[in-house]
Amino acid sequence: MVDAVVLAGSRNDGPLKDCSSVRYEALIPVGSKIMVEYVVEALLQARGIRRVLVIGPATDLTPLLAGERVSVAESAGGIMENIEVGLKHLAGERRVLLVTSDIPMLTPRAVENFLELCGDMSGDLYYPIISKDEVEIKYPSTRRTYVSLKEGVFTGGNMFLLNPDVFQKCLENGQKIIRLRKSPLGLCRLLGVGFVIKFLLRSLTLAEAERKVCQLLGMIKGVVVVSKYPEVGVDIDKPKDLELACKAMGFR
Repeated sequence: MVDAVVLAGSRNDGPLKDCSSVRYEALIPVGSKIMVEYVVEALLQARGIRRVLVIGPATDLTPLLAGERVSVAESAGGIMENIEVGLKHLAGERRVLLVTSDIPMLTPRAVENFLELCGDMSGDLYYPIISKDEVEIKYPSTRRTYVSLKEGVFTGGNMFLLNPDVFQKCLENGQKIIRLRKSPLGLCRLLGVGFVIKFLLRSLTLAEAERKVCQLLGMIKGVVVVSKYPEVGVDIDKPKDLELACKAMGFR
């Protein structure tokens, strides 16, 4: 059994503000509920989840979500700061499931499958990817960002299983990567020319990408798993996504 942290602290100041005037994206209505409620419900119904902690606007969320197995803590800023808040509240846990609040189509079975793919959970960081084919079969109109690897074309998921003991190490090294994200030369130096060439030629394997990420994050034990559940990766970050979700969930 693991505890889950739902990250619901993103301000509604991007494309979705045209759909709703609420202050936070997690509060955007989807049918009769707000977006984050669907995520929390899926987690509570999934086998293997003990408790759910939501990090976001506490005044708005507590009346809707707080209960025997759900608690709410105030957002502290960006995603990394909010992860840190969640891990502090769950101090002492061996592994914690981190989930974003913008995947309202998430199902209990998708959560259970991810936990099953994590096996004995001996790794420090587990991250799901989903093939383009799986996404487009179920949601043909969605538009995701994909990466081409030797094994196929994949998009990333919106949940992680994390060993809290490695968070600070990952944070420090992750910030270096973020600082270099707009410097192709800097990224090439960081990643290695051979790695970049293989990526551009689409000959990079999943195992090679996994090893490189582990190295960049401080030699942690990271594991990439392939999920067959598109709901893990189809998030809501623009009006077309919200329209798709409402239609898929039977609200339009």
